Amino acid sequence: MLYYKNDSELTECKFCGLPRYIPAKGQNKRYKKVLVKRMLYLPIIPRLQRLYASMDSVRQMKWHHENKRDDGLLQHSSDGKAWKHFDNVYPDFAADPQHIRVGLCSDGFTPYVQALASPYSCWSVFLTRYNLPPEMCMTKPYMFLTCLIPGSTNPTKKIDVYLQPLIDDLQLLWNEGVFTYDISTKENFVMRACLMWTINDFPAYGMLSGWKLRAN
Repeated sequence: MLYYKNDSELTECKFCGLPRYIPAKGQNKRYKKVLVKRMLYLPIIPRLQRLYASMDSVRQMKWHHENKRDDGLLQHSSDGKAWKHFDNVYPDFAADPQHIRVGLCSDGFTPYVQALASPYSCWSVFLTRYNLPPEMCMTKPYMFLTCLIPGSTNPTKKIDVYLQPLIDDLQLLWNEGVFTYDISTKENFVMRACLMWTINDFPAYGMLSGWKLRAN
C-alpha cells in the first residue's frame, strides 16, 4: 500500500479535514486515542497474482476465453451482451485472456442482536472473478473480501472515501497493470484487470452510484 503508507501518522482526515480521533475529555493523561471511524482494507493485487502462481487455479483462468458459446445459450457471463460489448469497446484488453474481469459485491449487515446491543452496522465489499468457470466464480475460495467498514452507522454517501484504496488498486490494474508470474508458462506477463459490474441491492446501489429510487 504505497499510497497510504504514512496515513497512520495523520491526525486529521486528508479528504475532509476533520479530526481522526475522538477528543479527550478534560486533562486525562492516560487518554488512549480512539478513532472516529475505521476501515479494514485487504489489498487485492497480491491475491490476484496468486491465482497465476497456483496450478490449481491457473488452468481455469482462461476458461472464459476457451469455452465461449455461439448457440445463443447463456452459460457464463462471457456469453452475455454486456461482456461482448465490452470486448468490442476495449479490444486491446480482450485480446489477452490472462487479463482479469471482476465484479464488486457490497452490502451491510448487523452483527449483533438489536435487543442486546446498540445499533451497529458492518459493511463488507467482495470481489468476484469471472475468468473462472461458472461453478467456481461464486465459491468462497475465489470471492475476495476487500473492505470491511464497521461503525454505529452505515457509510451512506461517504462510502467513496472508504473505497479509495480499492479504487486506486483497480485503476492501477486497468491503466498500467502489474508484472505477474504465470506458473503454467513459466513466464512473466503484465496482468490487467477491469471492473465489469457491481452486484448489490437497491439501497446499496444508491450508496455506490448516488442514484435514489423515488416512490410514485
